[in-house]
Amino acid sequence: MVSRSYSNLLELASGEAPSPSFGRMSRRIPRIMTVAGIMSDLDDDGSESVCSDPSSSSAQKDRIIIVANQLPIRVQRKNDGSKGWLFSWDENSLLLQLKDGLGDDELEVIYVGCLKEEIHPNEQDEVSQILLETFKCVPTFVPPDLFTKFYHGFCKQQLWPLFHYMLPLSPDLGGRFNRSLWQAYVSVNKIFADRIMEVINPEDDFVWVHDYHLMVLPTFLRKRFNRVKLGFFLHSPFPSSEIYKTLPIREEILRALLNSDLIGFHTFDYARHFLSCCSRMLGISYESKRGYIGLEYYGRTVSIKILPVGIHMGQLQQVLSLPETEAKVSELVQQFNHQGRTLLLGVDDMDIFKGISLKLLAMEQLLLQHPEKQGNVVLVQIANPARGKGKDVKEVQEETYSTVKRINEAFGRPGYEPVILIDKPLKFYERIAYYVVAECCLVTAVRDGMNLIPYEYIISRQGNEKLDKVLKLDSSTPKKSMLVVSEFIGCSPSLSGAIRVNPWNIDVVADAMDSALVMPEPEKQLRHEKHYRYVSTHDVGYWARSFLQDLERTCKDHVRRRCWGIGFGLSFRVVALDPNFRKLSMEHIVSAYKRTTTRAILLDYDGTLMPQNAIDKKPSAKTIEIIKTLCRDKNNMVFIVSARSRTTLDDWFPTCEKLGIAAEHGYFLRTSQDEEWETCVPPVECCWKEIAEPVMQLYTETTDGSVIEDKETSMVWSYEDADPDFGSCQAKELLDHLESVLANEPVTVRSGQNIVEVKPQGVSKGLVAKRLLSAMQEKGMSPDFVLCIGDDRSDEDMFEVIMSSMSGPSMAPTAEVFACTVGRKPSKAKYYLDDTTEIVRLMQGLASVAEQMLPL
Repeated sequence: MVSRSYSNLLELASGEAPSPSFGRMSRRIPRIMTVAGIMSDLDDDGSESVCSDPSSSSAQKDRIIIVANQLPIRVQRKNDGSKGWLFSWDENSLLLQLKDGLGDDELEVIYVGCLKEEIHPNEQDEVSQILLETFKCVPTFVPPDLFTKFYHGFCKQQLWPLFHYMLPLSPDLGGRFNRSLWQAYVSVNKIFADRIMEVINPEDDFVWVHDYHLMVLPTFLRKRFNRVKLGFFLHSPFPSSEIYKTLPIREEILRALLNSDLIGFHTFDYARHFLSCCSRMLGISYESKRGYIGLEYYGRTVSIKILPVGIHMGQLQQVLSLPETEAKVSELVQQFNHQGRTLLLGVDDMDIFKGISLKLLAMEQLLLQHPEKQGNVVLVQIANPARGKGKDVKEVQEETYSTVKRINEAFGRPGYEPVILIDKPLKFYERIAYYVVAECCLVTAVRDGMNLIPYEYIISRQGNEKLDKVLKLDSSTPKKSMLVVSEFIGCSPSLSGAIRVNPWNIDVVADAMDSALVMPEPEKQLRHEKHYRYVSTHDVGYWARSFLQDLERTCKDHVRRRCWGIGFGLSFRVVALDPNFRKLSMEHIVSAYKRTTTRAILLDYDGTLMPQNAIDKKPSAKTIEIIKTLCRDKNNMVFIVSARSRTTLDDWFPTCEKLGIAAEHGYFLRTSQDEEWETCVPPVECCWKEIAEPVMQLYTETTDGSVIEDKETSMVWSYEDADPDFGSCQAKELLDHLESVLANEPVTVRSGQNIVEVKPQGVSKGLVAKRLLSAMQEKGMSPDFVLCIGDDRSDEDMFEVIMSSMSGPSMAPTAEVFACTVGRKPSKAKYYLDDTTEIVRLMQGLASVAEQMLPL
């Protein structure tokens, strides 16, 4: 069964009148797609945003919309003289291969992307019909001048070099940031989004976006459909934060990616760099829960997936069985093996990051250091056409040709060329035949997102019975293969049996080539067996299924969350919260304050009344005046509940005589200034400090920017001013270290916002709330108004006590209860306010009402 939106497009494609579409959308394929235009930013009309109603979805076959820069379609103009085009599947496209891995029976796949050929506007409607009916493909038509700026401009001149660690230090090195190219990039992403909107059923469909060409697309989709089930996979490297933060639009791209539900990377390094950028530039930290890495982003959990893509085993084995492949292998055996020559193979695109010239220099070094290999070893370098164009591609071509020529002149002889350069496009079976015959495959790119060449080589070397006969191998003999791979490519971590090299070190690469040739046969066989076992079980189908399973898991709670969009342009994001969690309005709480007679007010200090990043932490004169006004009403019990020491809080609030203070998370407590300090728990010895202090001191000395705060009953290690990544890493180590050495002490070790704290067991802010409510009940003053505000984990204990006491005797039966957290985030509180400014404004409003209600 197809979704409603897709059915409408099928009717359009077949010429039938369309029926009403899903939800609030009822459109035909828009002609606006064919019109040129530059958008400077997002359309900020919030009225377009849809909070999908989960009840409107219908039971149907699962469907996924796969979006990429290019459709997996080959295009050819008809050669019979008539107008029109011929279309066929591109069997080498990863997007088509992953569909086979998902299985047609379980999932329907729709593709959205550009075609490789330019289609005239007059033909675009007809082409759309054909592709939709025949291939379930929705072509995205981008005007040629806009596409040039988008692809050859921003993608290939700016993003691609930067993501491969190339800084634009001069106009010749990479592309300097160009605002008009960035606007073209945004515009094309918007065109893609409009095209997706024509086929998506937002309640049911999954959307999977691929690669760096479409990194801001998630924002457009999330803006239109708040609950869209959206995954993104980056097929290129993600650079370290030091490289990435040079990008002028760095935050826009990060926030756009975070509008996805699941973000995939080939390696942990790429994911780690992305997470570091989120931490350093957006202040967002990540957590690992039960093996899954996630970032909390405005109430949504954005999951991180780390899994290298695989190859299509079925397709490769099919090509290995072709008669053409067998014939080509036979030809190559005659050319090399029968002449006693060993074949080394390189297969790379002709671009600056594939390291072709470095490989050639290593070959030259090998022949110099090992004269016996001259005449016996041949390097066949297959150079695929570059995907980009420009000065750097020409330079790579010129250097490659000149180096090959020099090596062949120096070491060649009649009938022997040490380097054979193949720079014309090869058919897939021809390339596979080279894999079958090659003794070793060399992949020495200086930076590459994944690179599947080694995987293809391993499967090709496994071969089949027919190829064994051509190679004169006994089918019972274990197969062998050797790989020399760069440390800087995505597939390297998964190939533990390969010889890993730094491609910039010519001597090391030459030595690796020699080792690969002289290694004993049994070891080659063991390495091959290990690689084959991994590659054959982690194919493209495994990768696709694993990604979609994680996407489904991440999105399963969408229907239960209340969603709304905030922010303009590319800063747009969706807040997703529990349906009962809402903003505390001034009118609501003031009205409740006026109706009630006995009130309990509990306030955290840091992060609530005072911003966390404030330099001067002392309360302002306005804050003190607000608290004094609230305390004047004898029916109000006002408490500051803080982690700070009682000495500090005494110094800060000397004029607030009726203010209750709970210091050090409530260990010390007094209800007013003329009362004595009490303890919430039995007094404890602090001998444990002698153990904890040297440990904290060690981490302070090794973590620049960190400090120790020694209180009467607790100790805090703060890394607020340290490097965020290093500080967080050190905090985890310190937490483990302290838990180990203090295991037999009566203390609790906890981590908080930029801190690690050791405090006595049983002490919590929740204990303060419980004690206050009990004391008021004993005096016959059970409160009918309770306000509790805090911002971090320690305040959640207060919220829990307050909410659980609502039905108990410690509150009046009709009590108005307001548990409020700072910021929109998961919390036990039922209300939130955005920041400390709003908190102070709220308290000022209550103080004004309190002043009016005081007797003259």
